[in-house]
This record gives sequence, structure tokens and C-alpha cells, in this order.
Amino acid sequence: MKGPLFYSKILLFGEYGIIKDSKGLSIPYNFYNGALKVDENPSEEAIKSNTNLRKFVTYLEQLQQEQTQLVTFNLDVLNTDVERGMYFDSSIPQGYGVGSSGALVAAIYDKYANDKITVLENLTREKLLQLKTIFAQMESFFHGKSSGLDPLNSYLSIPILINSKDNIEATGIPTQSTSGKGAVFLLDSGIVGETAPMVNIFMENLKDQGFRTMLKNQFVKYTDACVENFLGGDMKSLFSNTKKLSKVVLNNFKPMIPEQFHGIWQKGIDTNDYYLKLCGSGGGGYILGFTEDLEKAKLSLKDYKLEVVYHF
Repeated sequence: MKGPLFYSKILLFGEYGIIKDSKGLSIPYNFYNGALKVDENPSEEAIKSNTNLRKFVTYLEQLQQEQTQLVTFNLDVLNTDVERGMYFDSSIPQGYGVGSSGALVAAIYDKYANDKITVLENLTREKLLQLKTIFAQMESFFHGKSSGLDPLNSYLSIPILINSKDNIEATGIPTQSTSGKGAVFLLDSGIVGETAPMVNIFMENLKDQGFRTMLKNQFVKYTDACVENFLGGDMKSLFSNTKKLSKVVLNNFKPMIPEQFHGIWQKGIDTNDYYLKLCGSGGGGYILGFTEDLEKAKLSLKDYKLEVVYHF
């Protein structure tokens, strides 16, 4: 038995900002995926995944009891499948900011939710918000607090524009250019990041008036501008605003950037070869990079492995 594939995602813009109502833009990243599966001879990984699934099912049972009007599942079938050794067979790296738990949540909802909202319906804003709310509740099992965006992206496999907490829509993004020199890329930090501690640091920082002012006047402002520039295909403004955003993040989100990357981050700002930003909550995993000249960026970052996500 093997279920349909669910893909990883990349939040191009909006990490942390969307908690404070900034815009955000999330795109599917088909390089990684996962599916529910049952094997005759499960591997050690499969057994570990199955153990985690059992805990997740217990959580879902509780969620269903507390919020019956929100979502119900076919728990009998789900429990039977888990007893049979079902696990999530995934190539999505965990703790890398590309939505490993989101893909699992999407797969479980797709297979076991009753009266599920499907991709084929007319996806009104109400339906998108309802899905996002359901997914936020499901995914909070993994992170303590979830926006529900990762599973939503994985489930629908289309780019999602976040205008504000209560206003999200499916969107189109500019077609990739095969001849362009510019690119968005992933830089592997080689460190596994933990979402919950990073979000906790951010929540603590929010108690500080100065931090809140910086967030509103700089972080959210540049994030919103980047989303608009990207969707409008205005690459000149995009790189100018990404540079500003990169500076703000380096100055105010240091704990979220692994220490050995502080220098490389600054180097990008100084040389304009590339600009780095957080991918997900940070603390490790991937770092997102934007460059107007991919060859230049590769040369500048020759000690690191770059994965191209999008060509300009």
C-alpha cells in the first residue's frame, strides 16, 4: 500500500512576519516528497515513523473530541492502518524548514478526514481559511504553534499568497526563466533546526517595544514589498528590498542564524553577490538565498552546496 505523494514547501517570504500579519508567499517544492505506506518488512526508519504516527493519532482523537465541529476522522480505519505498521515514507529532511510535518499532516487529512475539502472544488477564501485552521490544529502537535500554512501548501500543491491572517488566496507566480542569470537557492547549513525553541525566542522578543517597532517599520515593510515585487515580476526592486530584509534579519534575528553563517550572511550584503534570509524558523536547516547572478553566487559560496529552487 502506498498513498499519493505530498510535496515539501518553501516559504519564500513571511517567516515570523506572518505571525504579526505581514504578507507571505509560500510555494511547493517538488524536489522532496512523502507518502503514507505499509511495508511487509519495515526498516528501522519505518518503525520509528510508525511509533510517532501512533502518538499523532492519539492527539487527533483528542482533537476530534474537543473540536468535533472543526474536523472528524475515520479513526477506525486510521487506527487499523497504524496497527498494520503504516508510516510516512518521506525524502523531506526534518528540521530544515521545508515542511516535513506539513506533508504528513496533509497526507493524513487527505486519506482519513471525513467531509474533506478537496483540491477540485472551487476554493473560496472561506474554504482556504477553514483548511488552514484545521491544519494549524493538526500540526500544532509537532510545533506547539502552527499557522497551518505548510500543510495547506503541501495539500493543495499551489503557491499561496498570505495577505494577512484572515486573508489568503491561491496565486500564480511568474514563469521561471530558462535563460535568466538570477535565482532563488537553498543553502544547506548542515545543522538540524528545531522550530519550537526558535518560535519561543521570537515570542519573548515580542515583549520588547523596540523589537516590535523594528518588526512593524522594517521587517514587515520589506517582507510585504518583496512579496509584491516578486509577484509583479519587478526583479530590480525585489533585490533592493531583499538586501534590506537580509540586513534587518542579521541585525535582529541573530539567534535564528547559526553562528558560523553570520560572516557569510554579511559577505553577501557587502559584495551584493547574493542575499540570505531565513527559510522557515531558522536555527539550522536550510537558508534561503537570492542572487542576480547564480554563477557569481556559486563562486562566492564555493564551499557550500546550493540547490536552485527558482530561476529568474
